[in-house]
Amino acid sequence: MRFVAAALAAVAASGSLPLASSAPPTALHEAGRCAIRGHCGKQGFFGSDLPCPDNGKAATPSDAVREKLVNLCGSRWQDTDVCCEEEQVDALQKNLRLAERIIASCPACKENFFNLFCTFTCSPDQSLFVNVTETGKASNGKDVVTELDNVWSKEYQSGFYDSCKEVKNGASGGKAMGFIGGGATNYTEFLKFLGDKKLLGSPFQINFPAQPRYRDDEGMKPSDPRVYACNDTDPNFRCSCVDCPAVCPTLEPVSAVAYCHVGKLPCLSFAIIIIYSICLLLLITAISGHVAYRRHKQWKSERMQLLQDAAPSDDEDEGELVHNAGVLDRPQRNYYLNHIFDRAFNRLGGFCARYPGLTIGTNIVIVGLLSLGWLRFEVERDPVHLWVSPSSEAAQEKAFFDQHFGPFYRTEQAFLVNDTSANSSILSFENLDWWFDVEQRISRMISPENEIKLDDVCFKPTGSACVVQSVSGWFGAGLDRDWKEQIRNCAAHPGDQLCLPEFMDPLLPGRVLGGYDGIENVTNAKALITTWVVNNDQPGTEATARAEEWERALKHELLIAQESASSRGLRLSFNTEISLEQELNKSTNTDAKIVVISYVVMFIYASLALGSATLSLRSLLSNPANAFVQSKFTLGVAGIVIVLMSVSGSVGLFSAAGVKVTLIIAEVIPFLVLAVGVDNIFLIVHEFERVNVSHPDEEIDVRIAKSLGRMGPSILLSASTETIAFAMGAFVGMPAVKNFAAYAAGAVFINAVLQVTMFVSVLALNQRRVESLRADCFPCVTVRGANSTGMPGGHFFGSDEEGWLQRFIRKVYAPKLLDKKVKTLVLTFFVTLFAAGIALIPMVQLGLDQRIAIPQDSYMIQYFNDLYDYFGSGPPVYFVTRHVNVTDREHQQQVCGGFTTCDEYSLAYVLEQESKRPNVSHINAATANWFDDFFYWLNPISDCCQDENGDTCFGEDEWNITLGGMPEGDEFIKYAQKWIHAPTDEECPNGGQAAYSNAVVIDSNNTDIPASHFRTFHTPLQGQDDFINSYAAARRISADISARHNIDVFPYSKHYIFFDQYSSIVRLTAALLCVAVAIIFVISSLLLGSLLTGAVVAFTVIMILVDIIGVMAVAGVSLNAVSLVNLVICVGIGVEFCAHIARAFMFPSKSVMERARHKFRGKDIRAWAALVNVGGSVFSGITITKFLGVVVLAFTRSKIFEIYYFRIWLALVILASSHALVFLPVALSFAGGDGYIDPESEGGLEEDLASRRYRSLLPDDDYYDSDDD
Repeated sequence: MRFVAAALAAVAASGSLPLASSAPPTALHEAGRCAIRGHCGKQGFFGSDLPCPDNGKAATPSDAVREKLVNLCGSRWQDTDVCCEEEQVDALQKNLRLAERIIASCPACKENFFNLFCTFTCSPDQSLFVNVTETGKASNGKDVVTELDNVWSKEYQSGFYDSCKEVKNGASGGKAMGFIGGGATNYTEFLKFLGDKKLLGSPFQINFPAQPRYRDDEGMKPSDPRVYACNDTDPNFRCSCVDCPAVCPTLEPVSAVAYCHVGKLPCLSFAIIIIYSICLLLLITAISGHVAYRRHKQWKSERMQLLQDAAPSDDEDEGELVHNAGVLDRPQRNYYLNHIFDRAFNRLGGFCARYPGLTIGTNIVIVGLLSLGWLRFEVERDPVHLWVSPSSEAAQEKAFFDQHFGPFYRTEQAFLVNDTSANSSILSFENLDWWFDVEQRISRMISPENEIKLDDVCFKPTGSACVVQSVSGWFGAGLDRDWKEQIRNCAAHPGDQLCLPEFMDPLLPGRVLGGYDGIENVTNAKALITTWVVNNDQPGTEATARAEEWERALKHELLIAQESASSRGLRLSFNTEISLEQELNKSTNTDAKIVVISYVVMFIYASLALGSATLSLRSLLSNPANAFVQSKFTLGVAGIVIVLMSVSGSVGLFSAAGVKVTLIIAEVIPFLVLAVGVDNIFLIVHEFERVNVSHPDEEIDVRIAKSLGRMGPSILLSASTETIAFAMGAFVGMPAVKNFAAYAAGAVFINAVLQVTMFVSVLALNQRRVESLRADCFPCVTVRGANSTGMPGGHFFGSDEEGWLQRFIRKVYAPKLLDKKVKTLVLTFFVTLFAAGIALIPMVQLGLDQRIAIPQDSYMIQYFNDLYDYFGSGPPVYFVTRHVNVTDREHQQQVCGGFTTCDEYSLAYVLEQESKRPNVSHINAATANWFDDFFYWLNPISDCCQDENGDTCFGEDEWNITLGGMPEGDEFIKYAQKWIHAPTDEECPNGGQAAYSNAVVIDSNNTDIPASHFRTFHTPLQGQDDFINSYAAARRISADISARHNIDVFPYSKHYIFFDQYSSIVRLTAALLCVAVAIIFVISSLLLGSLLTGAVVAFTVIMILVDIIGVMAVAGVSLNAVSLVNLVICVGIGVEFCAHIARAFMFPSKSVMERARHKFRGKDIRAWAALVNVGGSVFSGITITKFLGVVVLAFTRSKIFEIYYFRIWLALVILASSHALVFLPVALSFAGGDGYIDPESEGGLEEDLASRRYRSLLPDDDYYDSDDD
């Protein structure tokens, strides 16, 4: 450092006695005798003055010299002789003042530093500890000192270093040791750096042995004055916490983010495993005991029968009664609320069937009016507005930061890595030379549109030089063959004057080099890192547009360089500020094709499958003409159009209300509405076909009315549950979830309304076409050879009207499922699955890796990999004071760190201590404290603050390390305004212009500092957990500071706004899902008329959700806003799977129950009837439709679609269908409520036959009683 060089050069003294050539330069070592004195000239034109060897007696200085020496070095020089002259004292004063500007915050370090150089230069006993070992000739022919030993005790050397090693250097955030000691890590390195002869260092070699080294050193002894410790008991020398850890307060212990574990298992998982194991053991024991008991009882019964004569049983002729248990177990009660809904939907269906034109026209007009809202359609693309509510704390803090300090800088970054071998160093002369040339081309590059250069948009803290953090900044004079030594020196001593870049901020090695193990191995670095810092502004401004234009040009230039790097065996990865948004949009465009194909597949399947009820293979083979009439492709298309109309109406409605569409909504809502809508269409169509069979002679509108009367309450149950559950999500703060919930609730509601009105009208028109034997899709064409029923011979009633799926469920699936042993196995399996899901919940990770959100062939994938692998620094974090008036002494003491009267737990002290436990604080750098630097800038010894007359602002007596007499109020504002515009240079390193010009907001009108920030750095953040935990740690720190001092302090870093969601997402997820399940329970219980059945439905949905969360843990799907939306969808579709079966269980069809050919009784027969009645519709309407759509998503190139949509939705289809079609019927057979009469099941051909058989089985009294009813 220059001040070190000057200070060391200043120790020269003019010789008074000529030396014999044979005599040693310092022949005598005794008290009162010198070793060097005065200046004897230079050894070169550009050299520094060198001292004269002088072994003469110490002399009494003049009064002027003594006054200067006392003012500089202290009162102990008041009455002593000296070995220095006035020119030396002047030079010493000038250069020690330079050092004082850096170390003045620690009085002990300053005193020890001053004492060493004052004693070395002027001590009257200089020869006792200084021995000149080599001399040479100056250009003027005089003898000059070229090397000497400066002997100080080991205790002083060690204590000197210890007092200075933790002193901080203000704005740079680095340690002062980087400036005064070259980054030394021990006292030997420290003193060696001070004494080594080098350019801009000492002009001659000074050695610092702890003991004399030569035989002729007799009489010498180490200088051993008192050394002051930074935690000295003398308050005049005691340093502050920021510069001396020994005086820092002890913070309360904080454990690293961790959760309860037993071994490697989370406690919840361990507990579930134990509980499940115990329950399984008890179950096995109970079953084994039951089987053993049954066998013993059977053995005893068989023995008794052997002893008795066989007698005919009276029950042998009662097979028909047992055979028709379903007839006897039909519910006999009415549910009043269901009766109301039944009649309402019956009337609605009849009206829509009688007036199809009016109904369809009215719906089209209403949806058309709603769709006018598309005129205000907007897509929200800003990630900030997606994940954080404008009213949230994080959003308000970002707005405050942007308003007062300006938006955070735009960063462009590149990594250059050796691609030939993973362990090869990137550092070679050829690689450096080529990369420096690339950087030069970028600095000269001009954008094609408006000819914008880097100099036009870059951040310039000193007003002239752009901030470009690169190894090239260490080579200001250009690259030479000694490049390795330069890199080693600058990596070890980034504050060295030869290593400072043009923008004068030290380049820390972790920010420009990566992949090395320790500073000593820095030349083995595997990556070169270059970061261009560009000014930012609010979105939509001209400044932002200019920056984006230059970034596009930079991307083009780097892509060219990427190809050149590849030809050299190198890999270049990079990122610009606009890259992520561009790649996300590219990913969306790629996904769009797959999503469209997925929906088209579902549309086609739904359109074709709707005709399966009447268009069987048998009827097609017997009369192919039936295919043209019985086909329901037009009906399916109409159903799909209704789904699209509901989506359009919802989008229009909420767009008109100012709710923006997000990409999640565009991708997910059609999937959700299609799942719900297609299922309802299948239910209505299939029920209508059954009514056609049971009531063939009724008018079409009557049959439609009966169909809707039966299925309408079921649709109401599912639609109302889903709509209200989704609507509850609209009350959360996160816009991505809030907007989705609003659009989903609207779409589901509109879809349900259109289905029970418009679709019913379309269905009536279609049936008229069928009965008129007109062709599907071409209603003007009459098919003469077809029949209206699609059955051979036109028959309605019999087994042939069943489709193969319904027949399979009735004859095979349902009877097997409801077998007692099978039911036990089913319950065991699903409870096991449920337990496994609970055990896996703690293993679900949080976050959304950026590498997942972009296309897998994106150039940014490799950039993120290199960023995590090689970047050795974390992002900056700012602790912002909001409306903390630092002009008051109380608040000054709450934030300061460089003064002895700072509060014990001041902001600076707390951040200093937190940086010492980076494993929990995620902070590992010193804090740039503008307040300390401002007040040290005022120190008159620096001569930096001057008034209009050129005089220093503060006198020696006014500036005080205890803050006594320091500026407050108007005086504070006055000096702060001068300081904030003061340049930062070698003479005044604490000037505020470069480091703090946008860190402090000064309100001179109100004598206030409404906002300021204190900057530090996070540890390297290499994954989602690190980002999330760093945010949580910063929140904890700021909350602690705010609470201790009753002031408003908050943390801000660029990534916080994106990770704020994770501070509450677990609670939000739990709350949303719990509220949704509670709504399901309440509405299901109300509409089904049974708390038990409502509880079974709600519990089944819970099981589906838990199992899906378990799949998330296994499949690597983390919890974030995207997966939260999908979990809300799982609630809706889970209800859709379960609601219809539950209602068919509570209101069983009499005709279906009558057809039971198995020995089912009670709840079993109703569970069987529910499966037979609607199981086929659920399977073909939802399961197959969704499965086909989801399978298509497997072919997406987007990782986010593959992980967050394909994996979750596939799990949803499999788990929801299996729970609804397997677990739910079994659970209802055990715990379902008592059933009710379904009014729409009465009457008709099937019901008349069933009623006759039922009455034939009853006693006469019962028969007549039933008639009376």
